[in-house]
Amino acid sequence: MGSLEGDVATSPSLSSTGSSGTGAGNDNHGGGGGEVRIYACFAHGASNSLECYEPGANTWRRVGGLPGVPHGHVLKGFAVVAVAESVYVIGGRLCRREAAAGGDYRDTDVGVRADVLRYDVRRGEWRCCAPLLVPRVDFACAPCRGRICVAGGLCSLSGARGTAAAEVYDPETGRWSPLPDMSTLRYKCVGVTWQGGFHVVGGFAESTTPAAAPGEAQSSALERSSAEVFNCARGVWEIIPGMWQLDVPPNQIVAVAGRLFSSGDCLNSWKGHVEVYDGELNIWSVMDHSALSDLALLASNLPPSAQQLYLTMAVVGTRLFFLAGYEIAGDDDESFRTVSLVHSYDTSAAPGLAPAWSSFQPKMDHDNNVEDGSKELFSQCCSVQLSS
Repeated sequence: MGSLEGDVATSPSLSSTGSSGTGAGNDNHGGGGGEVRIYACFAHGASNSLECYEPGANTWRRVGGLPGVPHGHVLKGFAVVAVAESVYVIGGRLCRREAAAGGDYRDTDVGVRADVLRYDVRRGEWRCCAPLLVPRVDFACAPCRGRICVAGGLCSLSGARGTAAAEVYDPETGRWSPLPDMSTLRYKCVGVTWQGGFHVVGGFAESTTPAAAPGEAQSSALERSSAEVFNCARGVWEIIPGMWQLDVPPNQIVAVAGRLFSSGDCLNSWKGHVEVYDGELNIWSVMDHSALSDLALLASNLPPSAQQLYLTMAVVGTRLFFLAGYEIAGDDDESFRTVSLVHSYDTSAAPGLAPAWSSFQPKMDHDNNVEDGSKELFSQCCSVQLSS
């Protein structure tokens, strides 16, 4: 315990549910000499699927369903993370989904999963990996030194207390190893690797110190606004008070060129601007020319009645790519459709010299670039840099 090392084994193979495709050219923003792809998992009605956006070709396609998720069920609160040329789908809460009145769905929780899936981007193949040591949902997850670190989350459907447990996966050995526990129980926390450490930021948190009275929770603004950092070199956790100053947990935090960026919280995935973190002052500030009341303003082809369904952010070079979905009216008064757009913010743009924002309507693999019905996002996306 306390290291980022593991030992043994390859994983059993599952049948492929999609093809990685050949792409349509290299992305000019990746900086790694190869093609960049962004992957995200969506729920379409009563099923989950992995989808891929390629910035260089401006194409968006559906890869296929998630193996091991039964028909009529959806997965929520899981993690999607990339290491090398593989995408990992980790943990989550399995829900049975049934049709309800008015075209809606009724979801019933089935259980918290420890399952881990790996999608080989080049081969277009899925494999089953070793499961988590602790099943979890709504947890922090990030790649770190070629491995995958996870921490916090809820471990069962009963109660609303997070866990302090953490673990690390080594793709070379195919095994999870325990890490030391954090000093706080957390769920709905966000994970990001920055300055050599695995940061677990915000969330609904409480101290692991024994309560003053039986049944009394030790939750406070101090824990909720803090972050814990696993020092990969020393193998210990360190706490950063006040790193996230809001009571509401963050939605997503990403690292770009040595800086941290955020654009929303778990209640509002877009709060009107991009923020950058100053580690020395321990404050977040608004990035120049990032303020937009609604990202839909970047798209001229959306009707005024369009409603944002989802938003997730990926890093490609110095740019933040926002994969966004909007609900628009269908062919009749009772139906609706989903339009997928991509917005890009250049974190290195010089103020006044070049526009920081741009927007694209990607070429989809279905008619008119519009999908029937609603499309839901239950995790964040990740970017994969392919070698040349």
